[in-house]
Amino acid sequence: MPLHTFSQPKGRLEFFETEAHPLLTNMLGDPISRTVGVYVPEVCRADERYPVLIDLAGFTGSGLSHLAWKGFGETLPQRIDRLMSAGELGPAVYVFPDCFTSLGGNQYVDSFVMGQWATWLHEVLVPAVEARYPVIAEPGARGLFGKSSGGYGALHQALNHGEHWGAVVCHSGDMNFELCYGREFPEVLLALTQSGLNIAGYIERLHRRRRIAGGEMHVLMTLAMAASYDPDADAPFGVRLPVDLQTCEIDDARWAAWQAFDPIIALEAPEAQAKLRSLKGLFIDCGIRDQYHLLYGARRFSARCEALELDHEFETFDDTHSGIDYRMDRSLPWLVDRLT
Repeated sequence: MPLHTFSQPKGRLEFFETEAHPLLTNMLGDPISRTVGVYVPEVCRADERYPVLIDLAGFTGSGLSHLAWKGFGETLPQRIDRLMSAGELGPAVYVFPDCFTSLGGNQYVDSFVMGQWATWLHEVLVPAVEARYPVIAEPGARGLFGKSSGGYGALHQALNHGEHWGAVVCHSGDMNFELCYGREFPEVLLALTQSGLNIAGYIERLHRRRRIAGGEMHVLMTLAMAASYDPDADAPFGVRLPVDLQTCEIDDARWAAWQAFDPIIALEAPEAQAKLRSLKGLFIDCGIRDQYHLLYGARRFSARCEALELDHEFETFDDTHSGIDYRMDRSLPWLVDRLT
């Protein structure tokens, strides 16, 4: 049994609202101004400048959830304090944006359905933090870390906007879409029979419910992926699936739109390789019992990076996709070290 952390964060935990920005205009009616939590550790001084680390939460989560009390666990500020007290982590400023959407989460890509989240991260969030807090205002001092969808979002930034970041951490991020998403489509269609195979009807039904069951959240997650990777301006909620709703046959054109976002595919572009080379570091890990089959994509991505002589670190560990926040004991010191 893990020990419960009773101590309160020693540093300064604050919140601010980003200005409403058209980049987050979306079809879902979600707010275009967002709450951002910021943790400044006790050792940080106002007259000095520090690296900044931005946390991207996984699907169903928010950066704000990483600040919440946990039984037999610790908040991220408590984790940061513990690592710093042990001399394992250098000083930095930590940012926790609320990027939740009403489709259940965020892949942090640009989508007219969900919002232009990839661009918002470096064009709106970073300047807003740099204007308010004692951080080093240059790309080489900026770090990005996340798990699952957040890990995917961090890797997407590295591949597409690497010039804005110093180092990136991807914990169990989505990749090899054929394995991690392809198996979900038959189950999604079975669930959609409840609404006569009407996607909008299914989403509206969930919105009327008092709670969403675990299986339903997986269906909603697939619909959110569709709104992220291949949005349809003419469909309610902007969602269309890359399969035939009657036969579950793959629509090659629609599936190709999804695959363009797969890190394994994206890595083949010379521009993406150049973005990765511009980083001070890239860290990827995944559990060997990951239930979403993400280990195989991570291994393929790492092997391809090695073949291309792209500097990165890849680790596996004996666990699943769930309850692996302890991996940040490894990644946060690594990230701060690269940025300093």
